Amino acid sequence: MNYSDIERMALLMRQKILEVSHHCNLSAHLGGGLSMVEIMATLYARQLRYDRANPRWPERDRFILSKGHGVLGYFSALRAADIIDDAVFNTFQTNDSHLIAHPVMNMDLGIESSNGSLGQGLSMAIGIALAAKKKKQPFKTYVLLGDGECNEGSVWEAIMSAAQLRLDNLVAMVDYNKLQSDGEAGQIMDLGDLADKFRSFRWDVHEVDGHDIAQLVAAFEAPKVADRPRVLVAHTVKGKGISFMENNNEWHHNRLTKTNYDLALAELSVMAD
Repeated sequence: MNYSDIERMALLMRQKILEVSHHCNLSAHLGGGLSMVEIMATLYARQLRYDRANPRWPERDRFILSKGHGVLGYFSALRAADIIDDAVFNTFQTNDSHLIAHPVMNMDLGIESSNGSLGQGLSMAIGIALAAKKKKQPFKTYVLLGDGECNEGSVWEAIMSAAQLRLDNLVAMVDYNKLQSDGEAGQIMDLGDLADKFRSFRWDVHEVDGHDIAQLVAAFEAPKVADRPRVLVAHTVKGKGISFMENNNEWHHNRLTKTNYDLALAELSVMAD
């Protein structure tokens, strides 16, 4: 896909996020789902190798959502990529649905892992990437973390391990939206210069605007650095695309009223024109 196609995919994903979170009639993690939309659109439109007809294809690239509460950004990407259809997508948070508030592994729906507790996804991705190296398999493993999640000590143990194991088939992305459930990330645990921290652990680091498709593509497709895992430190806006949600941590986990739903859809309709 070209850049404008990916931008249209991102807009569709935002519309789908609003629709399904409103119609499920429950609170949902909207802010962190919206902040990761361009990352996920770029990943599924242009980077990941997968086969819709064979979701268990052995050579498929793997994607792990470590910030499991960002599941709306994940499920909307699976829908936009036609890996799941509306019949499945629209069951979000309804009785007996496979799509709940955090991902639950379901290979037939393209969901590679179960994630809820933070700080675990990168370690899982490292195990998968290491297995691929040992078995000489060609696929890459991608993992998306939140910046608040990077407060977890297990994340930094994994960061050290990935470099030590020379996993140049591993790509991490940090949704760096500067907010977490309890408030401003820098006030709770200041990460300092996150990109420099990854560099100090011998990662191939690309610091980007996480809503700029061209920057994301350039970072994903930059020449490989042998023996170094790659990370995209993606600066994002929590609640991106909806003015009253942007940088408003009340929308970390909140319920859309009919009034707010209509206002949000109207804003996206203007963007589509």
